[in-house]
Amino acid sequence: MTSPATLPTKPGRAHRRRPAGASGHHRGAVAAAVVLAIVGGCVAAVRPRRVVVGGDSMRPTLHPGDRLLVLRYRRPRPGDVVALRDPRHPTRLLVKRVVRVLGHTLAVEGDNARESTDSRVFGPVPRWQVLGIAVRRYAPAHRAGPVR
Repeated sequence: MTSPATLPTKPGRAHRRRPAGASGHHRGAVAAAVVLAIVGGCVAAVRPRRVVVGGDSMRPTLHPGDRLLVLRYRRPRPGDVVALRDPRHPTRLLVKRVVRVLGHTLAVEGDNARESTDSRVFGPVPRWQVLGIAVRRYAPAHRAGPVR
């Protein structure tokens, strides 16, 4: 017969109690909610948008009807194609190329100067008016690809 001193001091797995609310299922649900919140926060920070080009001001780079994916993932730099609010009509969007960064403002111009209303007309625009950088043309399919 075994003496009581030689018995294991820790109860076996079947005898362990879990604290209330600490089930494996509950922990998994909490972990999934945290992951979804982080992913959602990242998506909100990047703010993906779809924009349709509506005029000839960016020809030959972009054509009317081109559909662009616009992301806000970094500050615009010279050479970037951006979507921004028209400083004269804030409900209207413009697609232009950044030509200069001037502190907290940007000078933007269309690639087709004769057809473009841009910073040469309305001056530099505040950086906060930029919705994001056009990173990809997704339609029409035969013109799909990165925006340069």
